[in-house]
Amino acid sequence: MSGSLTSQPAPLLRVEGLCQYFKTQDGRTVHAVEALTFDIKRGHTVGLVGESGSGKTTAGRAILRLLEPTAGQVFFNGTDVLSLPSKEMKRYRQKMQIIFQDPFSSLNPRMRVSQIIGEALNTAGYPKGEARKARVEELLQRVGLQAEHADRYPHEFSGGQRQRIGIARAIAVEPDFIVADESVSALDVSVQAQVLNLLGELQRSLGLTLLFIAHDLTVVEYLCDEVVVMYLGRVMERGPCREVYARPRHPYTQALLSAAPVPDPTRKKQRIVLRGDIPSPISPPSGCVFRTRCPYATALCAADVPAEQHVSDEHWVSCVRLHELNLQEQGRHDNAYQ
Repeated sequence: MSGSLTSQPAPLLRVEGLCQYFKTQDGRTVHAVEALTFDIKRGHTVGLVGESGSGKTTAGRAILRLLEPTAGQVFFNGTDVLSLPSKEMKRYRQKMQIIFQDPFSSLNPRMRVSQIIGEALNTAGYPKGEARKARVEELLQRVGLQAEHADRYPHEFSGGQRQRIGIARAIAVEPDFIVADESVSALDVSVQAQVLNLLGELQRSLGLTLLFIAHDLTVVEYLCDEVVVMYLGRVMERGPCREVYARPRHPYTQALLSAAPVPDPTRKKQRIVLRGDIPSPISPPSGCVFRTRCPYATALCAADVPAEQHVSDEHWVSCVRLHELNLQEQGRHDNAYQ
């Protein structure tokens, strides 16, 4: 895989050429995810970002086989989980969990919290009785809730509390890897911070590896070690958060970061406004899928799908005009100091 360094330990999760297509009723193909490739190191958090419709959630569900991918490979601890029979995959599901976006619709309204978490414990063969009750109470306290909350129903909680229940369910089976799918986007800003801090604490104490799907780049910068920028199912840029945020190379990443609010009224930002809307995944543009909205696009961009280009250690960009754009950026940088 491009970007892999043989001298480094193998990643916990490796996604190679993942594709997810759907068929419409009239027989057309929806290209939801196209040739998605990236790694997640053990104990790290990778943020998957992009506009609505970029394929982030679909990618997360395909990695966990909640959707059966059309093509590609997903290696978890060296095993291609996409090739496993369903019985064998059930064992791996204990190690690969998900926190859903909507903390209300993902919880069964007819079940008490103890039953919701208990379902997860059933899959792990956890004993019933007092041991089960004690485990549920321990999980609730770990996510900042009380033991007596086990007897309540989801509608009796706030949105932040419901998301904590979802987190408790995800960690109940002691997973190694969790997909957090827009897990704070439906919450108030103050509650978002609490849930993010909880995820960070759980990651450190339990040794979790996270794929954090989000559209809020500020949240990703706070929580994640690396970032993967998606547009219309394809990766535009990926690399360490600090480096990508400090010096984004792809025009799409630059536009996303220019739109992120800055908590400093004295700091001026040059907003990059993209033309038009994201194209339909039924008929994506030829070549670079971003070219129809890119301010730097030329006829060259329509010819071929750009290959990933190495920028630095673990920083990769998919842009056929990367070298030219780098020269333009260097020129602006030099002029600023003249």
